[in-house]
Amino acid sequence: MCGINGIFGIENKEKSASFLHDMNKAMAHRGPDDEGVYSNSYIALSQRRLSIIDLSSNGHQPMWSNDNRLCIVYNGELYNYKELKFDLERARNNSNEKPYHFKTNTDTEVILAAFLRWGKDCLHQFNGMFAFAIWDTQTEHLFIARDRMGIKPLYYARNNNVLAFSSEIRALLKSQIVSPKLNNLALSDYIRYQTAFAPHTLIKDVFMLLPGHYIETSRNNFNIKQYWNINSFVNKTDEDTSYSEVCQKVKNLFEKSVKRRLISDVPFGAFLSGGIDSSAVVGMMSKVSNTKVKTFSVIFDEGQFSEAKYARLIAEKFNTEHHEIKLSPNDFKNEVNDALLATDHPGGDGPNTYVVSKATKNAGITMALSGLGGDELFAGYDIFKRSLKLEKLKWLAAIPGISVAAQINKMIRPGIAADKIAELFALNSFNLRNTYPLARQVFLEEQINKILRNKAEKSSIHEIIKHINLKNKNILSAVSIAEISTYMQNVLLRDTDQMSMAHALEVRVPFLDYELIEYVVGLPDKFKIPTSPKKLLVDSLGDMLPPEIVNRPKMGFTLPWKEWLKTDLKPLCEDNLQKLAQNPYFDGKEIESLWKRFLNNDPHITWSRIWYLVSLQHWISTNNIEIE
Repeated sequence: MCGINGIFGIENKEKSASFLHDMNKAMAHRGPDDEGVYSNSYIALSQRRLSIIDLSSNGHQPMWSNDNRLCIVYNGELYNYKELKFDLERARNNSNEKPYHFKTNTDTEVILAAFLRWGKDCLHQFNGMFAFAIWDTQTEHLFIARDRMGIKPLYYARNNNVLAFSSEIRALLKSQIVSPKLNNLALSDYIRYQTAFAPHTLIKDVFMLLPGHYIETSRNNFNIKQYWNINSFVNKTDEDTSYSEVCQKVKNLFEKSVKRRLISDVPFGAFLSGGIDSSAVVGMMSKVSNTKVKTFSVIFDEGQFSEAKYARLIAEKFNTEHHEIKLSPNDFKNEVNDALLATDHPGGDGPNTYVVSKATKNAGITMALSGLGGDELFAGYDIFKRSLKLEKLKWLAAIPGISVAAQINKMIRPGIAADKIAELFALNSFNLRNTYPLARQVFLEEQINKILRNKAEKSSIHEIIKHINLKNKNILSAVSIAEISTYMQNVLLRDTDQMSMAHALEVRVPFLDYELIEYVVGLPDKFKIPTSPKKLLVDSLGDMLPPEIVNRPKMGFTLPWKEWLKTDLKPLCEDNLQKLAQNPYFDGKEIESLWKRFLNNDPHITWSRIWYLVSLQHWISTNNIEIE
């Protein structure tokens, strides 16, 4: 696990090396163990290393293939590298493939050997999370790839045939290739959804390489191509398959996924909240691990915030080496400034992950498994149930006057839920492509056009979800794809990466194993209907999860943010909102009005609708983002 940088196209070795030095310095937090740079007259590559596999100096990057043809910088973990290494060390019968003679025990060298043998098709052999760049000295081509699910980030910018790329935006801004100018197109989506959707970012001319994509570039060419997407690779299961067969297959794939992610040469553990997802991960870790599992739970003295009793129940059931990290709400509040400074791309959530990652790292852990992705895969969010209901009630959209009734309800019961219902019944149909974008919006269009001085740009979310196959009527699978492709990849995974790597902590996510995803998404809805919480996952695990965990209320981090924003964090909020009000993209009076309405307990303006605006301005100020 690391951070990588590169510049291609500057015909000045000293100049590009100098830029790389600044880029590396900007993300030193990602890799405290080692640093390396390679540059020649046209290409410069660098890396910051967090050692996880093969802790020796053999893992130093940039790394060269044994024939000195290929040079790689790599961020991630390849979970099946041992199987691939076994194959690559041998020549196949009736084949011109030559055995590769390895010099290290790293997964990095396995990628080099795989690329030598299979070229870009090596991506289909990999199971892991990764972003890497390979320079071929023979053909003078640069190859850059990102993992299927987009767990590891990769940003890039081009200017006059010069390409720069990095694991972080702030490092990319040190490349001298791009100016830090605010991107108006992405800004509209940020106000809607608390994030910018890849490939766009909040910086003009800075892009994020989409998950499952790769870049091929040379002096005269630049191409981006897709090698994997959920729609094309789902393994569709026959309707006649028995439920017991499905459960057994899910269990086998999940077990295989967890086992793969235990490969490590450093101390590791698991986040344990006591919810279904984290408990499933810990339970399976205990089954497949040869050593006692270390679990980490953040607990609170305040009963209303603490999930401690559920985490203890799981820790006792699986006899883990359990660590309770006791924090007060004030511990979170006091870390807010540091969390904002650690933010590479702003959003509505982040401080929680920052504090938990810091506490886990301080406990001596370098790698931890997380239950992220379980909700998206096994219909854990309310949006899955709502989408099923809307499918059954879609005939309502054709009833004359239904939108008028919704408007009346909006006046009688003011609030965000009533506002969205009114917007819903104003739609032409209850097709998922219409209802899903609305369901995830923070502010609705009427409010957005008040906040922004110019009319808001059309959301890119429609382009993302238009490829979802709805012909088979598997609504739950369609929602899973939408959630994975939007909210999960552009909010949850981005926040997890930037906040955990701020403390050089690697987080692995077993629910995002591509083989497990291809199978579960391909299942007919009848196997996944959430008549009880994440029924398919729970049933697949048998008696692994006790009823107290399955039937417990969903809590999460219910911290007193509303009160903080009105008291201790009020100066921080007011300072940033005042600056945002002066931004020419925003209507200053509307920003001031939102703040006053929040202070006056307007039910339409929750703390989260204020906080991500504060986060945006803090990021703009910290990174000296230019406003055109």
